[in-house]
Amino acid sequence: MTKDTSLRAVGWAQSFPASKGVRAGRRWTREHLASLEWTKDAPETVDAILLSVSELITNAHVHAHSDAQLVLTWDSRCLHVSVHDSDPLPPAQQPENLTTTGGRGMAIVDALADAWTTHPQRSGKTVSACFVPPGAPKPRHDTAVG
Repeated sequence: MTKDTSLRAVGWAQSFPASKGVRAGRRWTREHLASLEWTKDAPETVDAILLSVSELITNAHVHAHSDAQLVLTWDSRCLHVSVHDSDPLPPAQQPENLTTTGGRGMAIVDALADAWTTHPQRSGKTVSACFVPPGAPKPRHDTAVG
Protein backbone atom coordinates (compact mmCIF):
# COMPACT_ATOMS: atom_id res chain seq x y z
CA MET A 1 0.00 0.00 0.00
CA THR A 2 1.36 3.43 -0.91
CA LYS A 3 1.13 6.29 1.50
CA ASP A 4 -0.71 9.40 0.31
CA THR A 5 1.66 12.34 0.91
CA SER A 6 -0.28 15.04 -0.94
CA LEU A 7 -0.88 18.29 0.87
CA ARG A 8 -4.43 18.52 2.19
CA ALA A 9 -4.43 21.74 4.25
CA VAL A 10 -2.00 24.43 5.31
CA GLY A 11 -2.37 27.57 7.41
CA TRP A 12 -0.53 30.60 8.73
CA ALA A 13 -1.32 33.13 11.46
CA GLN A 14 0.10 36.53 12.38
CA SER A 15 -0.95 39.52 14.48
CA PHE A 16 -0.71 43.01 12.99
CA PRO A 17 -0.68 46.05 15.30
CA ALA A 18 -2.94 48.99 14.64
CA SER A 19 0.07 51.27 14.15
CA LYS A 20 1.48 49.61 10.99
CA GLY A 21 -0.49 46.52 10.14
CA VAL A 22 -2.07 47.00 6.70
CA ARG A 23 1.08 47.14 4.57
CA ALA A 24 2.79 44.46 6.66
CA GLY A 25 -0.32 42.26 6.38
CA ARG A 26 -0.36 42.51 2.58
CA ARG A 27 3.36 41.72 2.33
CA TRP A 28 3.06 38.79 4.77
CA THR A 29 0.07 37.43 2.85
CA ARG A 30 1.86 37.71 -0.52
CA GLU A 31 4.86 35.80 0.86
CA HIS A 32 2.66 32.94 2.06
CA LEU A 33 0.51 32.82 -1.06
CA ALA A 34 3.67 32.25 -3.12
CA SER A 35 3.89 28.75 -1.61
CA LEU A 36 0.54 27.71 -3.10
CA GLU A 37 0.95 26.22 -6.57
CA TRP A 38 -2.20 27.75 -8.04
CA THR A 39 -1.17 31.35 -7.36
CA LYS A 40 1.18 31.62 -10.34
CA ASP A 41 -1.76 30.81 -12.65
CA ALA A 42 -4.24 33.07 -10.84
CA PRO A 43 -2.79 36.58 -10.42
CA GLU A 44 -6.29 38.14 -10.36
CA THR A 45 -7.27 35.94 -7.42
CA VAL A 46 -4.04 36.86 -5.60
CA ASP A 47 -4.80 40.56 -6.18
CA ALA A 48 -8.36 40.08 -4.85
CA ILE A 49 -7.00 38.34 -1.75
CA LEU A 50 -4.43 41.07 -1.10
CA LEU A 51 -7.00 43.86 -1.47
CA SER A 52 -9.40 42.02 0.84
CA VAL A 53 -6.66 41.51 3.44
CA SER A 54 -6.01 45.27 3.31
CA GLU A 55 -9.69 46.07 3.79
CA LEU A 56 -10.22 43.58 6.63
CA ILE A 57 -7.12 44.70 8.55
CA THR A 58 -8.09 48.35 8.00
CA ASN A 59 -11.56 47.62 9.39
CA ALA A 60 -10.03 46.04 12.50
CA HIS A 61 -7.77 49.06 13.03
CA VAL A 62 -10.17 51.89 12.13
CA HIS A 63 -13.58 50.62 13.26
CA ALA A 64 -12.66 48.22 16.08
CA HIS A 65 -9.63 50.25 17.27
CA SER A 66 -7.92 46.89 17.58
CA ASP A 67 -4.93 44.93 16.49
CA ALA A 68 -5.79 42.44 13.74
CA GLN A 69 -5.10 38.72 13.97
CA LEU A 70 -4.88 37.40 10.41
CA VAL A 71 -5.18 33.69 9.65
CA LEU A 72 -4.80 32.22 6.15
CA THR A 73 -5.95 28.64 5.62
CA TRP A 74 -5.79 26.71 2.35
CA ASP A 75 -7.88 23.53 2.45
CA SER A 76 -7.37 22.42 -1.19
CA ARG A 77 -10.74 23.98 -2.06
CA CYS A 78 -10.71 27.53 -0.75
CA LEU A 79 -8.24 30.01 0.68
CA HIS A 80 -9.86 31.26 3.89
CA VAL A 81 -8.79 34.75 4.93
CA SER A 82 -9.86 35.39 8.53
CA VAL A 83 -9.29 38.57 10.51
CA HIS A 84 -10.12 38.75 14.21
CA ASP A 85 -10.56 42.02 16.09
CA SER A 86 -11.77 42.98 19.57
CA ASP A 87 -15.10 44.58 18.57
CA PRO A 88 -18.07 42.22 19.00
CA LEU A 89 -20.26 44.19 16.57
CA PRO A 90 -20.51 42.74 13.06
CA PRO A 91 -19.18 44.81 10.18
CA ALA A 92 -21.77 47.14 8.71
CA GLN A 93 -21.91 48.03 5.06
CA GLN A 94 -22.17 51.79 4.81
CA PRO A 95 -24.79 53.48 2.64
CA GLU A 96 -23.40 54.46 -0.74
CA ASN A 97 -21.99 57.97 -0.56
CA LEU A 98 -19.81 59.22 -3.39
CA THR A 99 -18.53 62.16 -1.34
CA THR A 100 -16.69 60.10 1.31
CA THR A 101 -13.33 58.39 0.92
CA GLY A 102 -14.03 55.48 3.27
CA GLY A 103 -16.75 53.07 4.31
CA ARG A 104 -16.50 50.71 1.34
CA GLY A 105 -14.36 47.94 2.86
CA MET A 106 -17.01 45.26 3.25
CA ALA A 107 -18.56 46.13 -0.13
CA ILE A 108 -15.13 45.51 -1.67
CA VAL A 109 -14.70 42.20 0.18
CA ASP A 110 -18.24 41.20 -0.85
CA ALA A 111 -17.43 41.95 -4.50
CA LEU A 112 -14.08 40.10 -4.50
CA ALA A 113 -14.62 37.04 -2.30
CA ASP A 114 -16.54 33.96 -3.34
CA ALA A 115 -18.20 34.00 0.09
CA TRP A 116 -17.74 35.69 3.46
CA THR A 117 -19.18 35.49 6.94
CA THR A 118 -18.80 36.92 10.44
CA HIS A 119 -18.28 34.79 13.55
CA PRO A 120 -19.08 36.54 16.85
CA GLN A 121 -16.81 35.49 19.70
CA ARG A 122 -16.47 36.30 23.37
CA SER A 123 -13.39 38.42 22.66
CA GLY A 124 -14.68 40.17 19.54
CA LYS A 125 -15.43 38.81 16.09
CA THR A 126 -13.75 37.12 13.16
CA VAL A 127 -14.59 38.01 9.58
CA SER A 128 -13.74 35.20 7.15
CA ALA A 129 -13.68 35.36 3.37
CA CYS A 130 -13.28 32.43 0.98
CA PHE A 131 -11.34 32.69 -2.29
CA VAL A 132 -11.57 29.82 -4.75
CA PRO A 133 -8.90 29.52 -7.44
CA PRO A 134 -10.04 29.66 -11.08
CA GLY A 135 -11.55 26.43 -12.36
CA ALA A 136 -12.50 25.09 -8.92
CA PRO A 137 -16.17 24.76 -7.92
CA LYS A 138 -17.49 27.82 -6.08
CA PRO A 139 -18.90 27.39 -2.54
CA ARG A 140 -22.64 27.46 -2.09
CA HIS A 141 -23.90 30.64 -0.40
CA ASP A 142 -25.67 28.60 2.30
CA THR A 143 -22.38 26.97 3.31
CA ALA A 144 -20.31 28.66 6.01
CA VAL A 145 -16.80 29.56 4.91
CA GLY A 146 -15.15 29.40 8.31
